[in-house]
Amino acid sequence: MRSCTERGEAGQSTVEAALLLPTVMFALAFLLQPMCLLYTRSVMHAAATEAARAAATAPEGADGEHYEELALRRLAAVPDVSVFHEGGRDGWEVDVTGAGGDVVGVEVVGRVRPIPLLGVMARAFGPVEGGLVVVEASVSERVRPSWLEGGYRDWIGVWDG
Repeated sequence: MRSCTERGEAGQSTVEAALLLPTVMFALAFLLQPMCLLYTRSVMHAAATEAARAAATAPEGADGEHYEELALRRLAAVPDVSVFHEGGRDGWEVDVTGAGGDVVGVEVVGRVRPIPLLGVMARAFGPVEGGLVVVEASVSERVRPSWLEGGYRDWIGVWDG
């Protein structure tokens, strides 16, 4: 039986690894950015939904600042790494509208720095501002169905009496 060196195959696996390794690393990097964006958007949507539900039970004319703080606490689940989110706690924009009204809306906006290899394709992930991809999540919920009369306080009064 002849050895690899006798057959002229010495170093073949090294050459294959040299060709295959960059391809595998690029494929991993190509999949990493969408996974990071998906996680960030999922947390953003969950935070917006939770803030909308809390604001739905607010007294009429309530200030949305308390519910913005609630959303910011939930957004702390996003790692403070530029691939997930850029700017830390101050990088989030949270807007709560209609707290205590019939329709509550919550909009969360953040920015993500794309991986350098994918910076060229950043527009596929969303609008780009200054090299950062803008990620948005907005929730609008109708607090009460149209057939339900009275407000939240009226319903509380029904159960108290």
